[in-house]
Amino acid sequence: MIRIFPILALLMLTLASSAFAEDADIARLFKEKSVQGTMVISSLDGAITYRHNDENAVARMLPASTFKIPNTLIALEEGILADEKQVWKWDGTDRGVAAWNKDQTLESAFKSSCIWCYQELARRVGTERYNAWLTKLQYGNSQAYPQVDNFWLEGDLRISAVEHITFLKRVYRREFPFKATSYELLKKLMVIEQTPIYTLRAKTGWAGFGISTAPQIGWYVGYVETIKGVWFFAMNMNITTPADAGLRQKLVMEALKVKGII
Repeated sequence: MIRIFPILALLMLTLASSAFAEDADIARLFKEKSVQGTMVISSLDGAITYRHNDENAVARMLPASTFKIPNTLIALEEGILADEKQVWKWDGTDRGVAAWNKDQTLESAFKSSCIWCYQELARRVGTERYNAWLTKLQYGNSQAYPQVDNFWLEGDLRISAVEHITFLKRVYRREFPFKATSYELLKKLMVIEQTPIYTLRAKTGWAGFGISTAPQIGWYVGYVETIKGVWFFAMNMNITTPADAGLRQKLVMEALKVKGII
């Protein structure tokens, strides 16, 4: 009699150990740019996943402005944000970033990562509602502490690259109890580039921005819709100089190209 079960067990163990083997192509891109970080790229159904630096891929970190993705949906659902016509009036205070020193629309606030705009929203949402939503969304460790207006910037909230992928897929599938209009508005806000062959939607983040004593971690998360399917990505990297910030998008785009996705 053929001993099927031991063979199957060995096969499953082999597949499990190699499922997220280091992707040589993406590793090379990071090495060429002398960057320390991680990247995960996954098809919508999860049948194909590419990872660089598996240990860092599951390490939870502050989401910084990538949190504007769920934050926008939460604020819309709670009625704090009415629609895309939302306007924040600048109070004249120098916020340290030229793009923030002016009145903001929802689109400009989202795309420029306007911290003071979303801090105003956060104070109106409140800790109790945030914790309820974060638990419902299973967003990282779901901790909206200690301060309601900076828990995603300096506080306790943490999420990994792998968890970002899971969350983004659920947003894409509209698995959460948000209105269809909220999902549609978020899709519009996230558009980075549209070409005849793909549409890229994404959000940057920079944990530690403006805080010299804090670790500087850059994020880029999102998804790309192509004629061959939908692919999700999440990357983070150590930022050692301000010039490194631009490498977040560059690394993702080069990785999507080298894997034949775009």
